[in-house]
Amino acid sequence: MHNSTVSRHSKNWIFEGDKMNFNRAVIKVGSALVSPENKGCSGKYLLAIAGFITECQQAGKEVILVSSGSVAAGRQLIKHCSPTPSIRNKQAMAAVGQMQMMANWQRFFDVPCSQLLVTHGDLKDRQRYINIKNTLSILLKNNIIPIVNENDTVATDELKVGDNDNLAALVALVSEADCLFILSDVDGVYDQDPRNNPEAKLIPEISEITDEVYAMAGPTTNAIATGGMKTKIQAAEKAVENGIETYILNGSRSDIFDSLLKGENPGTRFSAKETVAKARKHWLKHTLKSNGKVYLDKGAVNAVINKGASLLPSGINKILGEFIAGESVDIINANSKKIIAKGICQYSQRDLLRIKGCNSDEITNILGYCPSKVIIHRDDMVVL
Repeated sequence: MHNSTVSRHSKNWIFEGDKMNFNRAVIKVGSALVSPENKGCSGKYLLAIAGFITECQQAGKEVILVSSGSVAAGRQLIKHCSPTPSIRNKQAMAAVGQMQMMANWQRFFDVPCSQLLVTHGDLKDRQRYINIKNTLSILLKNNIIPIVNENDTVATDELKVGDNDNLAALVALVSEADCLFILSDVDGVYDQDPRNNPEAKLIPEISEITDEVYAMAGPTTNAIATGGMKTKIQAAEKAVENGIETYILNGSRSDIFDSLLKGENPGTRFSAKETVAKARKHWLKHTLKSNGKVYLDKGAVNAVINKGASLLPSGINKILGEFIAGESVDIINANSKKIIAKGICQYSQRDLLRIKGCNSDEITNILGYCPSKVIIHRDDMVVL
């Protein structure tokens, strides 16, 4: 293993001095922690996790939970005659278990929790993607903890993410988090299988995810888990490519949260190559295809280029192309006809034609609804 890829030295990554260096984190909690004995929900490990989340919130940080465990939580409530229940039985288990799991989480927090059930189809669809993003943003602004899980009751193979490790990475992307914690019953990535080799060593830091790193991932041995170390590394790869620091940690050990709060790394850290902001701007500029054009007047051009402002409907005087909410558009100076920026539009071309040139306060009266007072938020825009 190359030294540039893997380091065996743990460093102070979570904190700088006594200050956490992330602003928004996604914490993924595996089934083995929610239902450790596969017999309904338990608070055995969740109390310490909830305590860490509360500490983060009190430090001014935002946290989104991605929680597995609905099938395990409902397993004892649905009659089945096999150690491997059918898909139909699992979907019924998920339906009843989701209620049990949410009630179990809520009892550990003084602030409200909220439930978001999603499928891969929701994340692939731009309209639903933007709806998920907006919902998460509003929940966090109102100090409500979003708890996300895959919608196992309705998801088909074509629409399933398949494991909550990768779902957590996708949620981190949607929510523009800058840190992802993947908690399960394993300490992190080892250089060898620790079940077979007592000399196996935990790797504290991985700076580049290579084939060698994947080769160290063995299959899961937990009967109720849907992913092993491989899916955790896949999730880490998705996250770090988009500027999100990722950690694989053993959530069954309460002492790891003390270590985190002291600024220590008790598991495996995957380092992001660039910041979330830079990664997102790069994605907007080079990857996302534009589906329309929005022309701005002189005042709006100045606000976008020189003031870093979001785009309001009042500055728009012309629209070309067909696009739906959540798709990318080119932002054009109406005078020079030059593209000045690119961004994700909160409105469809049809709705935008009706509100262009209007004040934001008029949107509800014109459309009958107002998902956003800005047409393109500055965080969803890159100036070219």
